[in-house]
Amino acid sequence: MFEVFTQLATWLTYDMLALDPSTKLADTLHFFIEDTTKIMALLVVMIYVIALFRASLNVEQVRQYLAGKKRVYGYFTGSFFGAITPFCSCSSIPVFLGFTSAGIPLGITMAFLITSPLINEIAILLLFSLLGWKFTLLYVVVGMLIGILSGGLLDAIGAERWLQPFASKAMKQAQKKMGKGAIAGEITSQSPPSGLSFSQRHHFAKQEMQDIVGRVWKWVFIGVGVGAGLHGFVPDGWIESHLGAGQWWSVPASVLVGIPLYSNATGVIPIMESLLKNGLPIGTTLAFCMSTVAASVPEFVMLKQVMQWRLLGILFALLLSAFTIMGWIFNLPFWQF
Repeated sequence: MFEVFTQLATWLTYDMLALDPSTKLADTLHFFIEDTTKIMALLVVMIYVIALFRASLNVEQVRQYLAGKKRVYGYFTGSFFGAITPFCSCSSIPVFLGFTSAGIPLGITMAFLITSPLINEIAILLLFSLLGWKFTLLYVVVGMLIGILSGGLLDAIGAERWLQPFASKAMKQAQKKMGKGAIAGEITSQSPPSGLSFSQRHHFAKQEMQDIVGRVWKWVFIGVGVGAGLHGFVPDGWIESHLGAGQWWSVPASVLVGIPLYSNATGVIPIMESLLKNGLPIGTTLAFCMSTVAASVPEFVMLKQVMQWRLLGILFALLLSAFTIMGWIFNLPFWQF
């Protein structure tokens, strides 16, 4: 699906610039080009598609469908949708922006955002071949549970009040039009009227896409640049030699070490395999890999555009605690895989 971006990065880095593939600079630049082009393409496409869908949406039908649905159903749906979409943490940001602007409650949106990078079909297949079905099933269940519980907690504390003003305003306007909890709304100041022609829907979606992309593109470049630098210049073997041999502190340490190291669920599987082969306990390995995938520096840099510092801090602490507890649980001696 994303091979074209890899090929473009390879052509620019190794053919056009003639950089040596074995150097850290080449690896860093390749990573930056590949992820920047991929995320920008996803940003444009996803925002456009969501806006086009909203322009065609019958608001009243959606409201009626959601009437009487319990919020837990929404958390599960958001987490499930996140689990079946092949996005990394930064690639999920365009969908997050669309969901927030469409008036979806923050807890449901966060359930999606947290679960999406943790679980995808490729990671499931690789984990199944590496560790067996029991561990893979637990991985999926734990990943979704983290998303569901995180969404519920954020709604319980009213975390939507710590969104950036433009995002909070768009969400409230959308929810006011449809009723609390509805999955439709607006990205700009007005919802598209019903009965639009395709040309009118296209114009509406194009304007919405340009508005959001214009607001966040520079943060995509900054965030991916930070991740690319960490990806390219962290020495090989450093992780394995500094995470301990199963001591209690190795789990929170692995989470803290993993947060700055930017990867996706598919790309982190070889790292997981390497760590396990080097004797790192399963819980420590899983906590490290989950923090690498779901709590990356680029993600938080881009989320700063829609979240205030307080909400970012709460999200950070929430993920840190969830991954640490999960790592301790999976390090217990009675787990046999």
